This record gives sequence, C-alpha cells and structure tokens, in this order.
Amino acid sequence: MIKVAINGYGTIGKRVADAVAAQPDMEVIGVSKTSVSAEAYIAKERGYPLYIADLSKKPAFEKAGIEVAGDVDAMLKAADIIVDATPGGVGEKNRPIYEKLGKKAIFQGGEDHEVAGFSFNAHANYNEAAGKQFARVVSCNSTGLVRVIHALDQAFGVARVRAVMVRRGADPDDVKRGPIDAIVLNPATIPSHHGPDVRTVLPQIDIVTLAMIVPTTFMHMHTIQMDLKKETTREEVLKIFEDHSRIGLVRKATGIKSNAQLREYTQDLGRPRTDLWENGVFEESVSILNGKEFYCFQAIHQEADVIPENIDCIRALMGTVKDPEESIRMTNEALGLVAIG
Repeated sequence: MIKVAINGYGTIGKRVADAVAAQPDMEVIGVSKTSVSAEAYIAKERGYPLYIADLSKKPAFEKAGIEVAGDVDAMLKAADIIVDATPGGVGEKNRPIYEKLGKKAIFQGGEDHEVAGFSFNAHANYNEAAGKQFARVVSCNSTGLVRVIHALDQAFGVARVRAVMVRRGADPDDVKRGPIDAIVLNPATIPSHHGPDVRTVLPQIDIVTLAMIVPTTFMHMHTIQMDLKKETTREEVLKIFEDHSRIGLVRKATGIKSNAQLREYTQDLGRPRTDLWENGVFEESVSILNGKEFYCFQAIHQEADVIPENIDCIRALMGTVKDPEESIRMTNEALGLVAIG
C-alpha cells in the first residue's frame, strides 16, 4: 500500500483524501489543517489522522473534540508520497522541506510549473513521470483543455487551438469573493495564462486562450476551436469522446444546457459532493466545419476534474503501475466514474 499524506485539507485536499482512501493500493496516513474548521470535523468523521503545523494550537482542536495525531513533520516523515494541496504559493515554500526529507511530492495547478519542473496529465504524459521526485497536476481549466486537445491531436493532429474560459467567480463555499454583478476580464490582456499552462504538458500545441470571470460558483465553461491537420467528421469526433475515459458527453436528450443543470444531474447520479471528474462536453455543440475546423462547449468542474489526475500521478511517481491505461482504469473504477451522458 502506498502511504499518502495530504498536506492541506481544503477544497482539493479533502477530495484527494477520499479518492486515495477508495483506491485498492493506497492509504491515507494523514491530513493537515492549520485551524479548527468544518473540514477538520470531516477529517475526524472519515477517520483520517489529523496533523497540525503549530502544536500550540492543539488545545483548540482538542477543545473542539478533534484529536491531533501530531505535527506535520511527523506526517511527512511517515509518508511514501505527499500530495501538497495547500493554497497557491505555499507549495513552493514547502518544496525545500520535501527535498530535505527525500520525499516524492505532487503540487497543484496554483503553483508555477517551475516548482516541480514537470507538469502532469494522465493521458498525455504518464510515463514521463517515471523516476521524478516532483510533479505538478495542472489546473482544472488546463486539465480540461489537455484532455480534449490531446485526444484530437492523437487522432488527427492539431494545428492550432483558440479557446475562451468563462470562469466561475468563486468556489461554492467562498463567501468572500465575487464578482456579484459583473463580468471581469481575467486578464484584460491576451493571452491568458491557460495556454502556456497547457503547453507545459503539450509543448507542441499552438494555443491562445482568453478568460473572464462571471457571477457563478458551480463550474467553468469553455468555448474551444481547433484547426485539425486531417479532415474528419462530427461522428468520428463524437466516437473519440465516447471512448475517452475522462470525457463525458452531455447528451442533447437530457435537455442540459447550463452548469446549474449539469450540477443537478451529477447530484442525482449520487456523485460525492456532486463532483464532475470528467469534462462535460455538450454533444449538441460538437461541430466540424470545412472538414478540419472543430468547435465545442465544455463544462469543467473546478473542484473535481484534477482529482483523478492526482491519483494517477501518485502511481506514476511511485512507479507501481507502469501502464497509464491500467492506472486510469483503477482510478476510475474506484471512484465510480462512469459516463455522464
């Protein structure tokens, strides 16, 4: 069993912990929190050993009825690999600690590529992780883009990509952020950072991205246009998406045409936390014009789509499963990830 420590038990960390616990070849040996919170109570309910950086805060946790297993250093030393799910910028500060301990670690998309020196996507570059100490799972938007771009590049070749990210304003529980009644350019300059982030995984791709933030919390929405190198048909592209283990087609027959309806659908499916781990590509939007021009809309759940990537990255760095398709199958099966449409 791979002993996994999750450093940072927030939006991503709590999801990674549950995903690790569901795997047949992994175990959660600890999670970390900086203060008493609702998530600390969830860790207790899940039975995850809870560690804190500052032991002077231990009485506050104990007063709240939450047992503290020890300090974060003890958790890190006991782990085979660490998933750093701390807020953006903190992972960079943690890297020297992991280096000193000689531990493998996975960082999230809130960190720069240079923090790990290697950015990961299970379908695109799983085998390149072999022998590396550190990896970074690219952001939710970049993960969603890489999945679609890589799939079509493998099949037809991709000459160029142009995409617009319509981004959620905040996660559902984040009451301190907006916008409330505005559409905010993010950034006003072009391109946005998403294109360069995609190129950390797919360096050969010519991609330009634009982004804006809107008053919603559930998901991001992408509009994607690609120029393909070989001619194809809409039917061929739909077949590729149907066969892809992390691209879900939102069928026209469902009547779903919004992020809110898609979230309701995942809730009705019984998904934990209503999570959408795969890309939600709207079937009706998939178009091929002039044989080589591809278009689509896709929904990306910012809290969830990177979770299976973290699990595959654990196996890739540890070298326990050599075949990426086998790891992806194991991850998906354990999560209960099935086609959404």
